[in-house]
Order: sequence, then C-alpha cells, then structure tokens
Amino acid sequence: MRVFVTGASGWIGSAVVPQLIEAGHQVAGLARSDRSAAALTAAGAEAVPGTLDDVDTLRGSAAASDGVIHLAFKHDIAFTGDFQGAADADRRTVEAIGEVLAGSGRPLVIASGTPALPGHAVTERDGHTPGTATTGQDTRAATGELTLSLASRDVRSSVVRLPRTVHGEGDPGFVAGLVQIARDKGVSGHVGDGTTRWPAVHRLDAAHLFRLALEEAPAGTTLHGVADEGVQTRDIAAVIGRHLDLPVVSVAPEEAGDHFGWLAGILAVDQPASSALTRELLRWEPAQPGLIEDLDKGHYFRD
Repeated sequence: MRVFVTGASGWIGSAVVPQLIEAGHQVAGLARSDRSAAALTAAGAEAVPGTLDDVDTLRGSAAASDGVIHLAFKHDIAFTGDFQGAADADRRTVEAIGEVLAGSGRPLVIASGTPALPGHAVTERDGHTPGTATTGQDTRAATGELTLSLASRDVRSSVVRLPRTVHGEGDPGFVAGLVQIARDKGVSGHVGDGTTRWPAVHRLDAAHLFRLALEEAPAGTTLHGVADEGVQTRDIAAVIGRHLDLPVVSVAPEEAGDHFGWLAGILAVDQPASSALTRELLRWEPAQPGLIEDLDKGHYFRD
C-alpha cells in the first residue's frame, strides 16, 4: 500500500513509519518542518510539507493513498491551555480525510486514548456514547466515534486507543514528566496510597498494532494498544525514587496540584484498560519490555 501518515515524525509515528516500510508499504508523511521532512526522508519515506491546518494537502494526500494513519495532534497547544483548539483541529482532519475516502473501502486508522472508568478495566466495548459522532462536540473521544461511523460510508475505519503512557527510550511524555518533578522536588511522589493504576505500552508494540490495524482491522473497529493493564502509580514512584536515590512519599490529594501540577488529575484517577479483544482479533502480542522493566533500564534517568 501507499500509506499517508500524519504525525509521521512524532514519538509514535517515527516508530510506525519503519514498521510500514519493513512490511513493504510506501509511506508519505506529513511534515510541518524541515527537520521533520529530513527525518522522514532519512527513514525512507516521502515528506509532504504541511500541517493539520492545510486541509487541501490532507485531502490530496489521502486521495493519492491506499490508506491513512492519522497520528498527529496539536500537543503543543493542548498542553498550554488550548486543548479545545487541538481537539477541533483533530476533528477537522478526520472529516476532511473521511470525505476523500468515503466509498472506497480504504483504511483509515486514528489514534485516541483509552477511557477511564475508575475501578474497572475498560475494554474496547466501553466508552461509546450513542450520537457522539454527530453532535459536533469536539473532543478526542467524539472524533473517535466520528471515525468509527465512517464504516457506514464504506471506509475501513478503526480507532487505536492508547494508554496514558507510551514508553520507550526518548519518551517525552508523562513518565518523563514525573522523573523531572521528582528531580525538582527532591522526592518521588504518588497521590494518596498510590494504588491508582496506569495502563501502558511500549511504543514499538504500539507501532506494530497500527500496522496490523491498517492491514487487517474490520471497518468500525475499536482497538486497545495496551500491554500493561494497570501499573500502580506507587510502583512507578518507587522505581523513580530508587534510580534517583530519592525518598518515595505519599502526597495528599489536596496537595497534589501544587506538587504535580497538571499531572495531578491524571495520577489521581484509577484507569486500567484491557486489550484482550484486540489481541484475539488481530493476534497482537506485545513483545517489548513492560513499563517497570523499561524504567529499570535507566534511560529515563540519564542527564
């Protein structure tokens, strides 16, 4: 296939692209900078200059493809106060690509997040609210429902829900943030008793799942890219404390905002997730280290 990938030079995309190429696919990746374009060219992909705001570029690239994987999200504005703007851009992207692919039977795979139902390991069947796709509500979950609804328009659409932590060497995400907070505060903390759970997956296992979804997922499928169903946050704090030689402490829920900043709300929610249905459907089996084993490799703690 010729595959158009948004977010192709990002944290997950830079793992997806080599997997696609190794499997014999041709890749055209959206590149919003010269640096991104150079990285894609070096990986053996075609660089397509543009951003999520370049709707004509998105449509043209989708039209010229045999399938699309949409990974890009405006994290830069999402985490600096304009999450709604990022969610709006995400929905517009899916709408534009969906219009092009309608009636073709070609695959569209997008990234989303696992929902949180405290005390319950969410499955691929959870988190689907009737009517969400057409309400115009611009959230990532609603955009996922919009994507699934494209199956009725002969698009082989699927949504890969990812856990809060997609880890591996070079990870710029939540775990790296916790490591930096521990350095700054002089302690490795968890909220309350630390029994809240985070699902996790190694980025190479996630990349493998995106390829399988592109090649095999039936239309209208929700998939969970989850390897660790739920790692207790106190276990994460313990590894961080051990590697940084810092005490591990409980942070009271009412003090968590001051200690962890915007991460406090995420740490305080129990959010395990299952991928049993995904594994059965696509024969996907994570092969990379789990989160605790990956943390113990030490790469998160290098200066």
